[in-house]
Amino acid sequence: MTSEKDLVLIHFEGRPLAYARVESIAPDIKKNWYHVKLLILQDVPPRSVTWILKDVYIDGEEYTMDGKRMRLEKIVSPAEDDQSEDNEHEDPEPDKPAVQGEARVINLMDRMKK
Repeated sequence: MTSEKDLVLIHFEGRPLAYARVESIAPDIKKNWYHVKLLILQDVPPRSVTWILKDVYIDGEEYTMDGKRMRLEKIVSPAEDDQSEDNEHEDPEPDKPAVQGEARVINLMDRMKK
């Protein structure tokens, strides 16, 4: 279930449009409807909008706004296990150039110490 402080991807007419953070979800007078305040992260400076949505729309069901298809998709952060696997593959020789077609992790903190 999508809740406050979650990141969402806003889809417009079946295409990803913008990322937003859910700032607040407040109940509306109508049952199962909510005032959802979103901080749109693509805009510079970021701006907030408030949409009145049903609970199922907040959780990802498609709806229409002015006749246009819309959908909110909750963004889930990768699991910690995935990140630790990436760290296991660090290059043991950081100053050795990478072979063409081979990627290596560069620790920027080590670069700053030099």
